[in-house]
Amino acid sequence: MIAQDFMKLINSQSLAELMHQYPIASDFLANFRLENISKDLTLEHALEEIEDEILEEFDLDRDDVLRNFCVFLETFSQTLTPLNGVSSITINGGINKLKEPENISLIIKAGEIISIVGPTGSGKSRLLNDIECLAQRDTPTHRQIMVNGVGINDSQRFEMDGKLVAQLSQNMNFVMDLTVREFLEMHARCRLTPDANAVVEKCFQRANQLTGENFFEDTKLTQLSGGQSRALMIADTAYMSDSPIVLIDEIENAGIDRRQALSLLAKKEKIIFVSTHDPLLALSADKRIVIKNGGIVKIIETSEVEKQSLEAIEKFDNTLLKLRNCLRTGEQITEELLKL
Repeated sequence: MIAQDFMKLINSQSLAELMHQYPIASDFLANFRLENISKDLTLEHALEEIEDEILEEFDLDRDDVLRNFCVFLETFSQTLTPLNGVSSITINGGINKLKEPENISLIIKAGEIISIVGPTGSGKSRLLNDIECLAQRDTPTHRQIMVNGVGINDSQRFEMDGKLVAQLSQNMNFVMDLTVREFLEMHARCRLTPDANAVVEKCFQRANQLTGENFFEDTKLTQLSGGQSRALMIADTAYMSDSPIVLIDEIENAGIDRRQALSLLAKKEKIIFVSTHDPLLALSADKRIVIKNGGIVKIIETSEVEKQSLEAIEKFDNTLLKLRNCLRTGEQITEELLKL
């Protein structure tokens, strides 16, 4: 939508209608101390009811406010427009640490989960980094990441910054002095999320389903544990992020229901890469990329036999979960508990 279209929209809709469509509009009004003006009127008519002194404080007249509001909505709509139409990405191989070529070209489609496995230090995180920056043969690995089968130029990479990829790293340390509710509401406004209150509530409830220990809406972000932080960001990514690609680094260390987390993200038709040492996660993926010496050495499609083995692996995993919970709650380990 261009500026002229936004001006027509502003002149034809009430502030209440605009704020429902663009929740971040409330931030503009608050910045100029206009949050109390009538929301049942258009901005132009609402401005007629306020005192001149309010605008003079900011060295503005009513026409300035209208123009600035138009520019504000235009800017944020361009910044926050979802990146639609990403049906696949392609990883074209580069070189490993020994300068040996990676003779691969892997196409991943929307809705697929790809696990990345290999020894510690083998280069799993480097592959995630290449995907995050949409590498075009310009990183140490010389890999190329294509979107919908097409290479990306520098201009397109800059435009896509922050839109194409959502990354959930091993460390999710918050520094903002916000409550969980305030944080989710802020994200909803910034992303122009429709029906924001319902989505915020859904994010909060799902985050508590993923984590081992529940938290509250008024819990400060800085008080969340690593697992709680990761659960919150996974729910946020699933319900509010428009990014079609999600990168997850060693989710098994987060203390959350990791299979439910992957299932939640996959249902949103996102392309998911998860770096992991966990056999349960590795075999839950559609394919796994094997890394050695900084390079991709093998791509394995999860076989039916491997999928069937998940049931046995889950039994072991459930036993380990019971053991962890017993230790956390101060209970003793018994022979009965160790029986599968």
